[in-house]
Amino acid sequence: MRLTIVNPNTTASMTRAIGAAARAAAAPGTLIEAVNPEHGPASIEGYYDEALSVPGLLGEMRKAPDADAFIIACFDDTGLDAARSLVPVPVIGIGEAAIHMAMLVAGRFTVVTTLAVSVPALEHNVLKYGFAHRCARVRACEVPVLALEDPASGARAKISTEIARAVAEDRAEAIVLGCAGMADLARSLAEEHGLPVVDGVAAAVKLAEGLVSLGLRTSKIGGYAAPRAKKTTATTADEAPLSTRR
Repeated sequence: MRLTIVNPNTTASMTRAIGAAARAAAAPGTLIEAVNPEHGPASIEGYYDEALSVPGLLGEMRKAPDADAFIIACFDDTGLDAARSLVPVPVIGIGEAAIHMAMLVAGRFTVVTTLAVSVPALEHNVLKYGFAHRCARVRACEVPVLALEDPASGARAKISTEIARAVAEDRAEAIVLGCAGMADLARSLAEEHGLPVVDGVAAAVKLAEGLVSLGLRTSKIGGYAAPRAKKTTATTADEAPLSTRR
């Protein structure tokens, strides 16, 4: 089977790392293609970046008509509903996938993400998916997304510290890593803290493989019906936020 993983940001080095993590989790015979758009934000940190990244995400999906399933490699599950409307095959968001996996191995879990600006969006998703009763907390380790690629940033140590706090303060029984850029840390952090640490990239790969193997596709009855043909005028967004004036 062919899985296309779309990193909605434009940082190619992160896309390569995501692809490597996905291939490590994939079953023999699963072909992984990891791509990212040319235009959009370099990282997704909060609602504004998320909105800017959706056109590029959908554009990359249109370029892969032979994919058996798609994975959106942003923990915010950026553009997930729109993506499911666009194609008939399964579309898996790494956030939803990771949380599903965590609930299969623990009663309570905590999400450890990057920056505080992302926390409200993730809390909203947890509630939307119906997982709030099992989620102890969404925590931020205050590491910018792109700093995850910099060994000198101390990112891993900050994530580990937040996991320790989650265990002590939240009574967390499992940890969900709240960024695709953390994919390569799951195994070592699980060994260090002695509890399940779930990476959404690997979780999404296994769920996508399962759905394809079972022949399950996205329902086109209701909200995920294919978009109706209509004239759409291209738009652009200023990269800089508007200043606040009083």
